[in-house]
Amino acid sequence: MRCITFLLLAGFISGAKSAQVEAVRMWRAPDRTTVVFDLSEPLEYQLSTLSNPHRLVVDFSAARVLSQLKLTRVEGTPVAGLRYARRGADDLRIVLDFTTEQKVEHFALPARKQYSDRLVIHLRPSESSSNRAAVVIKAVPRASAASRDASSGVRDIIIAVDAGHGGDDVGAIGPSGAYEKNLVMAISRELVAVINRHDGMRGVLVRDGDYYVGLRQRMIKARDSRADLFISIHADAFRDRRVRGSSVYVLSQRGASSEAAHWLAENENASDLIGGVSLEDKDDVLKSVLLDLSQTASLDASIDAAKAVLAGLKRLGNVHKSDVQHAGFMVLKSPDIPSLLIETAFISNPAEESRLRSQKFRRKLAVSIFGGIRTYFEINTPPGTRMAEQRRHRVTRGDSLSVIASRYDVSMESIKLANNLRSDGVRLGAMLKIP
Repeated sequence: MRCITFLLLAGFISGAKSAQVEAVRMWRAPDRTTVVFDLSEPLEYQLSTLSNPHRLVVDFSAARVLSQLKLTRVEGTPVAGLRYARRGADDLRIVLDFTTEQKVEHFALPARKQYSDRLVIHLRPSESSSNRAAVVIKAVPRASAASRDASSGVRDIIIAVDAGHGGDDVGAIGPSGAYEKNLVMAISRELVAVINRHDGMRGVLVRDGDYYVGLRQRMIKARDSRADLFISIHADAFRDRRVRGSSVYVLSQRGASSEAAHWLAENENASDLIGGVSLEDKDDVLKSVLLDLSQTASLDASIDAAKAVLAGLKRLGNVHKSDVQHAGFMVLKSPDIPSLLIETAFISNPAEESRLRSQKFRRKLAVSIFGGIRTYFEINTPPGTRMAEQRRHRVTRGDSLSVIASRYDVSMESIKLANNLRSDGVRLGAMLKIP
């Protein structure tokens, strides 16, 4: 048995009236299961892990349960059940039964806004459990989309879509009780579905369920998926319920500077930091120059993408801010991936909350956002992608061959050759191949 004793939380006074364990919640993330105990006030606790069978014992001092404590089973988690009983005159013991051995991480959170005091427990498979799972996975290999792209010599453009908040972090709450985390998850799923219907593009969800992902971890997940663009989806809130409309944000210069300092301080020996360029063998000056170049290019691309997305949102309806906004949001700080954050609407506005709860509106919103994404990548197509081989431009009023060539950074002659044009004139409505 391993026994770990913690922690006198702030505010606990020996001999005080019994606190209450009010509820228990659980959800699953790709790398862990989270169990949260909601408490009426801070209290002392002790954790013990036991085997044969595997279980976790949580002993709360001077605590009780007023009503029945129920834990809803979640498929794919290692928690088989929960039981509890009084321990002595004043204490409470709660037992979580596991199907397999688990590593246990835990921390206490103080009351904040809509949350009470909480004990948060993260469960991860032990090494022995992980090894057994790895064997099963290895026995049935499956080719990924990325490997299929590699075999054909081209790849899809990848857009990482990040649904904000999640799990215990519900985000803003609308007048009728809608949670931001649920609405932005639904919007993100719609957006990925729209992206995946477009040949040459692939959307990936940063989180694909109701669990929380750390802000820096969201950037890492986007990088692991080799994303060409990162989009974080949110729903704004303000004390004045009349405020409405969408906004699009990119990283501020101050946020970029602070992130550069972080990378240089924390990742001196890391490789693959800035688009695959290792900083391992570079001196401090060269590291700083390379990182600055990468950040500048990434921020310029972020602004272009944000302008295109904002234009798409303007076609859907009123926007709160008519220009791209700049802020120091953590999720926008990737030095090598163009990143933007979209406040889709004001959940604090009753009419906009109602629209956000409508699947029809969420679908329109996703289509509008995708229109901006497509416009951005039609002009800024990454080389080696399927879309780069399929670039097309429809001639609109005001276009000339020189304007089109400048827009796509190609020569007029190359466009003429690709389209068998004999002169510099272009016909309104014609679809041109862009080499």
